Amino acid sequence: MKILVTGGAGFIGSAVVRQAVKAGHEVVNLDALTYAACLENVAEVAQSNLYSFEQADIRDRAALDKIFALHAPDVVMHLAAESHVDRSIDGPSDFVETNITGTFNMLEAARKFWAAVGKPGHFRFHHISTDEVYGSLPADKSVMFTEETAYDPRSPYSASKASSDHLVRAWHETYGLPVVLTNCSNNYGPYHFPEKLIPVIILNALAGKALPIYGDGSNIRDWLYVEDHADALLTVVQKGENGRSYNIGGENERSNLELVQTLCEILDQKKPRSDGKSYAEQITFVTDRPGHDARYAIDPSRIRDELGWRPSVTVEEGLARTVQWYLDNETWWRALQDRDGVGARLGVKA
Repeated sequence: MKILVTGGAGFIGSAVVRQAVKAGHEVVNLDALTYAACLENVAEVAQSNLYSFEQADIRDRAALDKIFALHAPDVVMHLAAESHVDRSIDGPSDFVETNITGTFNMLEAARKFWAAVGKPGHFRFHHISTDEVYGSLPADKSVMFTEETAYDPRSPYSASKASSDHLVRAWHETYGLPVVLTNCSNNYGPYHFPEKLIPVIILNALAGKALPIYGDGSNIRDWLYVEDHADALLTVVQKGENGRSYNIGGENERSNLELVQTLCEILDQKKPRSDGKSYAEQITFVTDRPGHDARYAIDPSRIRDELGWRPSVTVEEGLARTVQWYLDNETWWRALQDRDGVGARLGVKA
């Protein structure tokens, strides 16, 4: 199978690229190489004859048409997106242009190509999205997001992703474009860009800096190890039913405070502070993000029951692997910390 992966130099996209190539699939990595992208993320497969790279922006329709015509993919896995909520608060226009207009361009380029090659039944446009489109859940753990949950986005980021989801469904219903959609919970793991919560905590701890937690740390997320997510995405693109959506969760709900405390315990064991104290002493509560959703939780019944997939990594195991990866890959993250806005507090004022 030949897979066109958009955003394949990003965090989740690169995990998909690595797994797909190792599984024997031919992969075309399409990425604009914006601030959060890094080709080092795919270095381990970059020399494979199954891998090729195209630098292009999904807002450039002409470039997309050329790439489809040149590579003739069997399926598209569309991951390219602006994804940092705090950045969306400060600069929503980038999110509208990339996540909405970019997805529109991808759909139109895919539709044109699909029609040109005779509308083959095996073709799929797999749109990868987020559970944030569903809004916020109450604390009651019996209430979870399902594929039928009404959309209720609360940030410019989640609103832009909700819009892109609607476009994908509309192109399926109106034009018959074969699509599958997935909405995932919070990802973490190796190669996580160092402006997101888990790498910020790890790197600030090692640097002796404050470990910032928004509000009182009670916000709850369902944490999904990125390599599990990549495995789920490859399962869906190959086995998912045309026109259907699948929620992908880690089955690992934790409050932000619990998550940070667990990271501190792991760091205490793997890289003890020189003064013998716990990294937990560096925890600092900071002004909350505007519109901060209280809780996200995925009901993964559909993907488990219909496609036989469920996560394999517990949050404790995944966090230990992640901490060790950052300890072993200082060269990678130090270079990224110098990029625009990385490490600065963003999205404080609405």
